[in-house]
Amino acid sequence: MNALTRCLDTYWSSSIGKKLIVAITGLVLVVFLAGHLSGNLLMYVGREAFNEYAHFLHTMLHGAGVWIARIGLLVMLVLHVAATISLTRQNRAARQAYEHKATIQASKSSRIMIVSGLTILAFVIFHILHYTVRVDSDLAKLGATDPYGMVVVGFRNPLVVIFYVISMTLLCSHLSHGVASIFQTLGLRSKKAQGLIKQISLAYSLAIWAGFISIPISVLAGIINL
Repeated sequence: MNALTRCLDTYWSSSIGKKLIVAITGLVLVVFLAGHLSGNLLMYVGREAFNEYAHFLHTMLHGAGVWIARIGLLVMLVLHVAATISLTRQNRAARQAYEHKATIQASKSSRIMIVSGLTILAFVIFHILHYTVRVDSDLAKLGATDPYGMVVVGFRNPLVVIFYVISMTLLCSHLSHGVASIFQTLGLRSKKAQGLIKQISLAYSLAIWAGFISIPISVLAGIINL
């Protein structure tokens, strides 16, 4: 156990180790977002389709599946944020030590990523309280029998929708840089493929942004309703 602890500590202490943690956890979260959006878009199909999807998630593996997924995603998110913060501190220290232009640019990029990342983390906490824990009693009543209705009622609040849209915009700004960084860290980006990877990152980010914000906006516009 001591050898394993020392190994993990050494891995975490290295810049390369933390970059790999950010890349791998980021990749897991990117795949999750695509799957999560696919399920959410069933809101456009109708109440029955969305409620069947929600029922499947909550009964998968006799109800354990959704909790395994939640705990796993929470671990990925915490590791991603912690490693990113640590790397940002290292970049800042390097900038102060060397005052090199490239290092300064990297540090500025890191600061943008950390601000958007922390805002996204705040949104995730709010989203969990809103739709998973259901601190709102009205949502709690609907969530047990009608997840479709719960989503509609939840997004009828303009303030919730504004916060959701801002958070999704920051998320996709984060993704537009982060997806390309994943390719680079995992050694999958070459000079020849750099332009294509950038286009893929932007296209993915825009698709995620448009898909997620369309649902609350459609609820406010009355396109999705009870």
